[in-house]
Amino acid sequence: MVSGGWISQADRARWQRQAAAELAAILEIHRDLPLLAWTVGPAGSVVAGRVNGLAPAAQVRETFEAWRAALAIEEDRHDNPSSASWLHAAARCRGVMVRLTAAVIGDIDRESQ
Repeated sequence: MVSGGWISQADRARWQRQAAAELAAILEIHRDLPLLAWTVGPAGSVVAGRVNGLAPAAQVRETFEAWRAALAIEEDRHDNPSSASWLHAAARCRGVMVRLTAAVIGDIDRESQ
């Protein structure tokens, strides 16, 4: 535990190694899922997966949902009244915050809801 508000370089490096190890485990377990752009955070144990928003809306939603379901993460969806939707989901997995995001451009699916 870090006390006194001071976070050392060693703390950050340990958190980043922990996040990278969790990401490696996630990727090993879920080899059959579509590829995402993953980022390991510079502070805290955080990994973030981003679905490519340039794909067709249905494909973006399908990829996001496949990962969300595989990681058992509840969706927290934020919509914009324009022609795009932003999907966000996050959960803590073995001490690491795992976040998923997707930008759904030209979201026809949203308009039919």
